[in-house]
Amino acid sequence: MKLNRFAAYAWGVAAYILAVIAWGAYVRASGSGAGCGAHWPLCNGEVIPRAPQIETLVELTHRVTSGLAGLLVLALLVWAIARYRRRADERAGAVLWASVASSFFIITEALIGAGLVLFEYVADNASTARAVWMAVHLVNTFLLMASLALAAWWASGGAPLRLRGQGRTGLLFASAVAGALLLAVSGAVAALGDTLNPAASLAEGLRQDFSPTASALVRLRLLHPTLAAAVGILLLFTASHASAARPGAWVKRLSLALAALVVAQVAVGLANVALLAPIWLQLVHLLLADLMWLSLVLLAASALSVRAESEQRSAAPVELPSAVEL
Repeated sequence: MKLNRFAAYAWGVAAYILAVIAWGAYVRASGSGAGCGAHWPLCNGEVIPRAPQIETLVELTHRVTSGLAGLLVLALLVWAIARYRRRADERAGAVLWASVASSFFIITEALIGAGLVLFEYVADNASTARAVWMAVHLVNTFLLMASLALAAWWASGGAPLRLRGQGRTGLLFASAVAGALLLAVSGAVAALGDTLNPAASLAEGLRQDFSPTASALVRLRLLHPTLAAAVGILLLFTASHASAARPGAWVKRLSLALAALVVAQVAVGLANVALLAPIWLQLVHLLLADLMWLSLVLLAASALSVRAESEQRSAAPVELPSAVEL
């Protein structure tokens, strides 16, 4: 991999976005989403609020850091156009398309965030509409991260994708990506349920989950661990298959990274349940989910690339002529 200045900038923007996502999760977990009231882009009707409360400072910080993220991603697009638009190779085109996608998803990210505030899907709002908006928000965030990571990957020398003719390997990765997104959505709903319906003990939390009078958000918390087990097995199988079917240094490294992150995520998830989802552990859980998603995306980019196909062909055993043919 070659880390030129553009690639280094793209990786840096991706890392910054991860930090912004973590702070956004803290905004939700701490109940600070209404810190600026139902005002956007102003905060309580002011550019800089006077004598703000702690919730206002938390929400305002998230808005400022998110705004900076938007500028950084748009700068990435401008740089990509200036650097790659005159090049005719596939990698340059891949970087350009990933940069365009990153800009699109950062804009939709801002619009979804604004909608959450303006429709007051924050703080103690326990409506189904809020859960739907949060699910859309999280999927958009994952697509943004994937676009940024792919722009950085291809700018660093990664081979372009080759989606056609991938057979069972391509179908396996498509299933893994869909499963990871579905798991992330269920995790967002479960986290919202934990925030709005905190339990004093593990036993009380279980009673809430199985209570016939519990809200939909609480009952849906049971879906997340079930999906986590199924998707975790799928991701481990995907990593093992990719490592065996597509020889290559980066495929093996990313397969190991994905497998390790899946195991770590399961352990943190169990601790999250046992400790009643403290905010700091929710943030760790989210960070591992983000890293797991990025590992899957980059593993797919490496295993389904033109280079991986050529390496697979070169690694295939050569059939010797039979005695009859001789």
